[in-house]
Amino acid sequence: QVQLVESGGGVVRPGGSLNLSCAASGSIWGLDVMGWYRQAPGKERELVADISNTGRIYYLDSVKGRFTISRDNAKNTVYLQMTSLKPEDTAMYYCNVKGYFRTNWQSTGRGTQVTVAS
Repeated sequence: QVQLVESGGGVVRPGGSLNLSCAASGSIWGLDVMGWYRQAPGKERELVADISNTGRIYYLDSVKGRFTISRDNAKNTVYLQMTSLKPEDTAMYYCNVKGYFRTNWQSTGRGTQVTVAS
């Protein structure tokens, strides 16, 4: 099984910053992509950003220039630095990891709440 430990959510005012982290452990052989999804109440889950083990990065258009994703392969940890936060960034943020070992696998964390409000 894959274990994901997420941390860093919280409440912040508009324009503020938060840093999320997610450490993966357990059955993560062939780990490739690490990333973050989010889901706001009444909305579909969307991919915010992800990063492959070769450094390919994807960002949702609405977070480009404000969020930065990075990873520490030695620690199997992915980070999401969020700046200039907006109320519309309010959501549950879920860590997601994907890999391949004999078959494709993926795992999603329990989520950490990010609330942007004045």
